[in-house]
Amino acid sequence: MKPLNPTDQLFLWLEKRQQPMHVGGLQIFSFPEGAPDDYVAQLAEQLRKHEHITPPFNQRLSYKLGQPGWVEDEHLDLEHHFRFEALATPGRIRELLSFVSAEHSHLMDRERPMWEVHLIEGLQDRQFALYTKVHHSLVDGVSAMKMATRMLSDNPQETNMAPIWAMPERTRSGANDRSTSLWSSVAHLLRNSGRQLSTIPAVAKELLKTINRARKDPAYDSIFHAPRSVLNQKVTGSRRFAAQSYSLNRIKAVCEAYNTTVNDVVTAMSASALRTYLINQDALPAKPLIAMVPVSLRHDDSSSGNQVGVILANLHTDLADPSDRLTKIHHGMQEAKQRYRQMSPEEIINYTALTLAPAAFHFLTGMAPKWQTFNVVISNVPGPNTPRYWNGAKLEGMYPVSIAMDRLALNMTLTSYNDQIEFGLIGCRRTLPSLQRMLDYLEDGLAELEAAAGL
Repeated sequence: MKPLNPTDQLFLWLEKRQQPMHVGGLQIFSFPEGAPDDYVAQLAEQLRKHEHITPPFNQRLSYKLGQPGWVEDEHLDLEHHFRFEALATPGRIRELLSFVSAEHSHLMDRERPMWEVHLIEGLQDRQFALYTKVHHSLVDGVSAMKMATRMLSDNPQETNMAPIWAMPERTRSGANDRSTSLWSSVAHLLRNSGRQLSTIPAVAKELLKTINRARKDPAYDSIFHAPRSVLNQKVTGSRRFAAQSYSLNRIKAVCEAYNTTVNDVVTAMSASALRTYLINQDALPAKPLIAMVPVSLRHDDSSSGNQVGVILANLHTDLADPSDRLTKIHHGMQEAKQRYRQMSPEEIINYTALTLAPAAFHFLTGMAPKWQTFNVVISNVPGPNTPRYWNGAKLEGMYPVSIAMDRLALNMTLTSYNDQIEFGLIGCRRTLPSLQRMLDYLEDGLAELEAAAGL
């Protein structure tokens, strides 16, 4: 039996009926040229033949002396995990998103390997979809994106390709591979506290500088005191998923006009959408919302490991002017990145864990509402930058489906694919009514920036 590490155990412990702890992804494909009308049914038959399940998809939970661990499931039932389904008519994107919303609300069976793949036919315009969900204790969001990308090919002629559950196993990345979630950061600090003593001077110095500035600058202080918001109530188990693509070329044109980064612009789009949504709900706080934003700190073009930090970004939702909001978001991001450039990877992880510890305590217990460190997660996961195919079918879009939880009712995750930015919004259906309208508000936020820049 392979023991679970503390981070993975935390995802199991956090799970409740109203708080499923699985991540997912939605991929939309077009039929190959000349494919018959029953192409998806034929694909389903082909996929059912892949009965050799590779790790981590052949692993189920087991307990020894009360401690959880992973063991190989010798009686894995592929029919339970792989499901061929049809959309309700008329097979629009609306019906597809409703399907994903319902499926993402369901807890996974802990007596089996905790993953599902849904092959979905009946989508209009000769398209089909693949919705995959995996428990966060089994794989994190970044790893799931890597596996979903590795399943694809850049060759439209390639066929007989293995599904995600039957791909050859790869070893995990080395010590530089860091998850960017709140829980991973805190668990890392606790797990490795005995080996972190050398980071204390630098971490303490940067933390003291941050606290001192917060005392002097009211605007800066907001990153430690996020406002109370409808986004930070208790949630139900029902989810709503909303997804849409936006032109990367449009976003890059705004970047050039304002001399900012893509991450700055999508963060400003998200801020604008949140501001509009909350105004329409008569629920916009007077103080600006704060987002937890994982960002890349890489200085070179190397691909080994992840060099990332978590930034508590002031979204400046109290400002009506979109240009001013983007400029201030950019300056805040640059300042945080500059702080991290002076620190080692271990120092960054520990600094992040210490600054997020109050938020972790509040999310876990609900006993410290004044410790609302941030209101929303805005996460950008890089994807393929060229067209991809699966058994000849062209990938048209790939949308992340993340986790909403108590006191964090909305998660805004996005990924890049080809010439698109793909937003996936997951939220509590009851806490955040009409969440799908935020897709229009994201478009409005981009259009405002274009208009202000004269594009």
